[in-house]
Amino acid sequence: MNKNCFNTNVNIKEINRVFEYDNTDMLTLTVKYPEIHMEYNPCVKWIINNQIAMEINGYIMHANYLYNQAIKTYANSKTENFPFHPYEAYMEYTITYNDNCFFSLYIDKYEFTGGAHGSTIRSSNTWELCNSTNPPLNLFFMPGMDYISFLEEEIIKQAEYNYNQNPNIYFDDYKNLITQNFNPNSYYLDPQGLVIYYQQYDIAPYSTGIVEFTIPYETIGWSPVC
Repeated sequence: MNKNCFNTNVNIKEINRVFEYDNTDMLTLTVKYPEIHMEYNPCVKWIINNQIAMEINGYIMHANYLYNQAIKTYANSKTENFPFHPYEAYMEYTITYNDNCFFSLYIDKYEFTGGAHGSTIRSSNTWELCNSTNPPLNLFFMPGMDYISFLEEEIIKQAEYNYNQNPNIYFDDYKNLITQNFNPNSYYLDPQGLVIYYQQYDIAPYSTGIVEFTIPYETIGWSPVC
């Protein structure tokens, strides 16, 4: 099929809402998300947009839970005389690849519920537009290949180099943590290669944030083409 049939156009949309109680801001909710348009493939468009919509609805339900938690914290702050800091819930989609019949993105969910700082959790989705499926990580490797061991070795090589440049960037036992916390679902595509990421605190302190490692496509012997 002609590759142009899978051209994907994107509009970025935004949801903003402030939850109040007792004339006080309890929670600020922000969601930035893509709306997909595919002129010649309405079915694929529907599948992607529907998946994104379900994720957003789930996050809004979670925000309502946080709102109720914020009300309890606010009430305790009145009783025990400590300052109340409004909660935050922030969800943002970042598109990383949109070419050659593949569409890839990651989603960061940031929450602040008091304390010294907030926290971010990342997830990701990749679609093969030709058949509107979410390919598992092993699809990008030769059948039967021990791709997890291969990726862990490549990641450790990159991490070793980074650690030698800055010993504070990772925890001291980062090599073991890279293996222990490897998640085959924690990947996305970008123009340079396959990106594997680790959550906050998986292998590094909070100051380092979410850690990413890019494995060039030529290294894994895969080319993102229709």
